[in-house]
Amino acid sequence: MTPLLRRKLRKRAVAEPGYALAVPERFGHYDSPASQGWVWIHAVSLGETRAAAILLAALRTEMPGMRLLLTHGTATGRAEGQNLLHPGDLQVWQPWDTLDATRRFVRHFQPRIGILMETEIWPNLLAACQAAGVPVVLANARLSAKSLRQAQRLKWLSQPAYRALTAVWAQTDADAQRLQLAGAQQVEVLGNLKFDATPNPTQLATGQAWQQSTGRPVVLLASAREGEELLLLQYLQSFRPPAHIPPAVEAIKTGVNDVQWLIVPRHPQRFDDVAALVAAQGFSLSRRSHWRDVPTPANVWLGDSLGEMALYYGLAQVALLGGSFAPLGGQNLIEAAACACPVVMGPSTFNFAEAADLAEAAGAACRVAGLPEAVAQTLDWLNAPDRLARASAAGPQFASAHQGAALRSAQAVCQLLG
Repeated sequence: MTPLLRRKLRKRAVAEPGYALAVPERFGHYDSPASQGWVWIHAVSLGETRAAAILLAALRTEMPGMRLLLTHGTATGRAEGQNLLHPGDLQVWQPWDTLDATRRFVRHFQPRIGILMETEIWPNLLAACQAAGVPVVLANARLSAKSLRQAQRLKWLSQPAYRALTAVWAQTDADAQRLQLAGAQQVEVLGNLKFDATPNPTQLATGQAWQQSTGRPVVLLASAREGEELLLLQYLQSFRPPAHIPPAVEAIKTGVNDVQWLIVPRHPQRFDDVAALVAAQGFSLSRRSHWRDVPTPANVWLGDSLGEMALYYGLAQVALLGGSFAPLGGQNLIEAAACACPVVMGPSTFNFAEAADLAEAAGAACRVAGLPEAVAQTLDWLNAPDRLARASAAGPQFASAHQGAALRSAQAVCQLLG
């Protein structure tokens, strides 16, 4: 299958040039000399890399002078991970999960410990680490009911991999139970690292200042997944006035057309596609990448930048949770809560089930059946400032109440290393 992988990387690199970088590393061949003693963290993509950043800050405090080996599977993860490197650290691709590539990886770097973020179980990689005596843990671990069913269908492959883990530090009790059913043995609940994230204060302040200058309520479709943007745009289209009505009275049906809509896609390779989709639906568009001091007017704003979610949450008064209106399990809502941006989520939140339930119980989020209901709930909040203010205030309280996973995880690493 190696030629197929190389072909896939070449095709991906057309849209995302990062995939053409250091391709031999995917197969266990490295330019750096062989070394040892690394604290190895594997964060496959963007979300895992951001979680790893929270853990890494605590690790550097507990282990001054540690040498970080950081691996990724996606171009966005690798680009984000560059910001985490200190002098002496190293960043390479995750090895392709073949016997030869994984053994070369382990022999070349001889890590002191491997820390896999959230869900990354690779059978050959874990077997190579086990054979070399490298302890490997699954940190900030989660496993949905759907993923458990998939793992159990391939029990002959997944169970030995889970058993090869030295420790598993689960986000929730429910995750811990599912991970044990999958085969993990040393399972402990340490909490969700993402509660320990601190929103960028400069971005948050900038977003809030822009919101004040906009003069309209801003509603954000956050971390939108494919199909969700079209659902929203088509629904908004039903509120647009007929073509013969003069532009001066375009703001019909007080509510939907009084809102400034902001869409931030989950994956950066889709930015141009979403921009084309907005235009195809007949809406004017303003892209974050074209803004200077303030956002420029348009029916829809497109957040086409990376690492600025605090700015977007500061700019918005309400966020619709991407990934929850399609059957995709939802995205992380903790950052929105920490930024005091109330969240409306759809029915699909299995990737963050406990966080979603806790946010709803705290009053920082509410759950609806679909996007039309989400728009209606948003307008209810916008038309009831007292209720909106309570939901906004509940967010930071909810987020701060569940902190501490980063320190607990860093101390657990230290304990394993003696």
